[in-house]
Amino acid sequence: MHDKYSEISAHWHGFTQMASYEPLVIRQAEGVWLTTIDDRRLLDGVASLWCNVHGHAKKEINQAIVEQLDRVAHITTLGMSCDTTELLAQELVRCTPGDLSHVFFSSDGSSAVEAAIKMAFQYWQQTGQSSRRKTKYLALHSAYHGDTTGAVSLGGIEYFHKLFAPILFTPIRGPLPCSYRRPEGVSEEDASQYYASRVESLLKQHHEELAAVVMEPLVQGAAGMITHPKGFLRRIRELCDRYDVLLVCDEVATGFGRTGTLFACEQEQVTPDILCLGKGLTGGYLPMAATIARPKIYDVFLGPVAASKQFFHGHTFAGNPLAAAAALASLSLFEKESVLSDVVPKSEHLRLRLDVLKDCPHVGSIRGRGLMVGIELVQDRESKTAFDPALLLGRKVCELATKLGVWIRPLGDVVILMPPLSIQETELNMLADVVVSSIQEVVNGFDPAIKIHTSL
Repeated sequence: MHDKYSEISAHWHGFTQMASYEPLVIRQAEGVWLTTIDDRRLLDGVASLWCNVHGHAKKEINQAIVEQLDRVAHITTLGMSCDTTELLAQELVRCTPGDLSHVFFSSDGSSAVEAAIKMAFQYWQQTGQSSRRKTKYLALHSAYHGDTTGAVSLGGIEYFHKLFAPILFTPIRGPLPCSYRRPEGVSEEDASQYYASRVESLLKQHHEELAAVVMEPLVQGAAGMITHPKGFLRRIRELCDRYDVLLVCDEVATGFGRTGTLFACEQEQVTPDILCLGKGLTGGYLPMAATIARPKIYDVFLGPVAASKQFFHGHTFAGNPLAAAAALASLSLFEKESVLSDVVPKSEHLRLRLDVLKDCPHVGSIRGRGLMVGIELVQDRESKTAFDPALLLGRKVCELATKLGVWIRPLGDVVILMPPLSIQETELNMLADVVVSSIQEVVNGFDPAIKIHTSL
């Protein structure tokens, strides 16, 4: 069966040009290691698209799923629930920042954002006559919030969104709060205030029609691991309060320890009005997402049945008990294995191993937070000039890394490293060394005069 290419190619992959796709099929995984159907071993350098937290085949999560399977596999959350799902909702309220109090479940990160958009819209429609003009959203430049229609509308990455423009709504577009490519004359110390002032000017102009500001906190993942200046998130929270606009934080990628705290918002003592979670919620085992609201949001949806104030949104598999069991087991492991306390030392070790790339004139930036790392390849470091995208240098680096035993995916010419949080030091060494070696070979192929001095 595994040798039949026709069976494998029946699968149409997302964000993949199938005309040139060479099948890479996994039959087994354990820890941070993937085993292909032809018995190759690959280190999972992007946590199976940023979602695996504790490694593959984690016995505690496996067992939790099996035990739940013996009781009930699925129960709708439209008018009823499962005890496991109820427990998970309580745990999420307990561990999320501030007074976030009510959990709406869905199946993936895009759906969590979609729910947040509709939740914010309906909130203002039910708040009072004067609030019904608040039907628009502010999203950051180069934003990515998923692939469903509403989430895509918020997005600002040309490759992902331009094609679908005729069927999307248009948000008010904020700045790209990038710590690497700052405007001329804006210092690192001034960057937070500079970008926040640009957001404030938009809020001054549009706050009467704005339902929410939607943003990824600290790091814009799919934009190329764009790292925000410190203090920016805190300033946006203050501005949203000042201008009576909701703040929606999309922590689908940054949540569950990726940045060094359980949630990125914690690093700037921010509680959003609505928090979106996905990816790592179940430890990366089963599809599940959550949209969590503060009491002031939830309370507006309460009233007599005949008033039709209930949230007009729902998913068949929302709150699935098997996924809920996996999520509870994952949250338990954070405490049992002191996962968070290891993230910063591991991230520091990884960056130390990558420091050798600072001698490469074609490596413009090594950035990120915690175990979210982006390495941007540039034509010229001083001017930060990008390579011609047609050269596909980021893709070539990742293809070579895969041949050398490490599975990673690029975002344009930004090489992304985002391994499971459970990765060990020897595995971090391999990840870094293979990436350095791959960049060295690809860059040297572009310009033979370039040399990267490594300890490989």
